[in-house]
Amino acid sequence: MAAHKLVVASLFLCCLAEICYGKILFSSLKRTLVVTASPKQGQVLSSGVDKISGTWSLNKTFPAGTDSSYKTIKLKLCYARISQQDRAWRKTVDDLSRDKTCQHKMEAMHYDTSNKTVQTYDWLIERAVPQATYFVRAYAFDSNDVEVAYGQSTNADKSTNLFEINAISGRHATLDICSICFSAFSVLSLGVFFYIEKSKGKSQKQ
Repeated sequence: MAAHKLVVASLFLCCLAEICYGKILFSSLKRTLVVTASPKQGQVLSSGVDKISGTWSLNKTFPAGTDSSYKTIKLKLCYARISQQDRAWRKTVDDLSRDKTCQHKMEAMHYDTSNKTVQTYDWLIERAVPQATYFVRAYAFDSNDVEVAYGQSTNADKSTNLFEINAISGRHATLDICSICFSAFSVLSLGVFFYIEKSKGKSQKQ
């Protein structure tokens, strides 16, 4: 009975939190940021080796004060549609708390409402980034760390200015050479062992 009450209470608190804070839907955000990324359409980059650089800024066509609530800009690496197909763990969901489009954090920067100049970023692709097709998205967060706007380096359909990242296996040439040498040494040692045993056998017969 106590366990049942606990479950009911938990569900009530979850519902209350959702009512108080509400869901943040991607479709409700305005695209007020202009974002660029250095890779060209179709360019192939390597994780752990190459960098992605670019710019972000406020779209000046919006009225003054549009960015009054912006406190932080967070840049993220996001999956293109082609790399989301048949992959539920990368699925796009309008509810941002459940969205899996942009799983890889790039950089977070303080937003200064008095500085309207174009800002730059430079990010080394982490080795853990999986092989896929990507674009860059920037979210503007308010003082409560809630998304209030966005911008991205591709179009609304996520079909332009896309680039690929090749994941590395984590193996190095040195490790491969050591592995080959160890295998050769093992075979040689085994051969020597059999030769010695064979020689002992002959000696005992004599």
